[in-house]
Amino acid sequence: MKHAETVTFGGGGLDRAEDLRRHPEMLSALPVRTLPLWRGKPLLNAARDGLAFIGGPAFTDHGTPVLIGRIDGAAIFARDVSALRVEDVSDMLGGFTDTSEQTHADLPDGTAFAELRQAMTRLSPLDAEIAATAKGVLDWHRTHGFCANCGSPTDAGKAGWMRGCAGCGRMHFPRTDPVVIMLITRGNSVLMGRSPAWPEGFFSCLAGFMEPGETLEAAVRREVWEETGIRVGPVSYLSSQPWPFPGSLMLGAHGEAISEQIEIDPEEIAEAIWLSREDMAEVLAGNHARILPAREGAIAHFLLQNWLADTLD
Repeated sequence: MKHAETVTFGGGGLDRAEDLRRHPEMLSALPVRTLPLWRGKPLLNAARDGLAFIGGPAFTDHGTPVLIGRIDGAAIFARDVSALRVEDVSDMLGGFTDTSEQTHADLPDGTAFAELRQAMTRLSPLDAEIAATAKGVLDWHRTHGFCANCGSPTDAGKAGWMRGCAGCGRMHFPRTDPVVIMLITRGNSVLMGRSPAWPEGFFSCLAGFMEPGETLEAAVRREVWEETGIRVGPVSYLSSQPWPFPGSLMLGAHGEAISEQIEIDPEEIAEAIWLSREDMAEVLAGNHARILPAREGAIAHFLLQNWLADTLD
């Protein structure tokens, strides 16, 4: 796609400052700005349309500082402040649609921690890339405190982009899991599915993790067949999206179905349907009587919009 990088979390142009990761002694000469995240929620400004950075090495008693990049000569760090006792803890935390916000007396006036999926379309491309990077790397630190090779504790290094094991010397680096997400069409219709964990009426493009030794094209055909019994012919790559929930790279592809009869695997998917182009236009406009639109900002929504607009090339 000619405009593939206009997807949310894409095209931010972040300077990831690899030179500062290799030579952390250079950081002492730079001003520092810190983005705190609470349970994966970045701190947003009062208008809720941008990230709220705190000057200096803030929250030094919380978590591992991770160098996210360099902006206007300043080093941008992220810190996990999940141990902070915030206000307004909600039952919505971790839910499918968490619209709750959390505040703290030590934070700048008007700022709040907010769920990234709720805010992502309001952020600039650069802020969105920073937030996605921060959440992904901090989540990785949270789950990789011990060596997968020998079980010994690991320590952060390389400005937060590596964990080293004192026991066996193994070095561990942040991982990203590749996931194929498929726009499967047949004539004037598109194939949509609903996960058992999703709310009633919420459908999206089919998706699944890639397996070792598998090409993107093979993964698309396998996942569609396993979940719906639909056979897929030609497959082409469209766009990608980092998706830090918790740490995936979504690989968007277009597949042409060569069969039509749906036979779902109930252990994989709750429901699958074919929707016409006209019905999908109603869905994305929020006017369909039964189907809810895919989450705005997610690559599924992006692919469906471009399919409707005939801009997949």
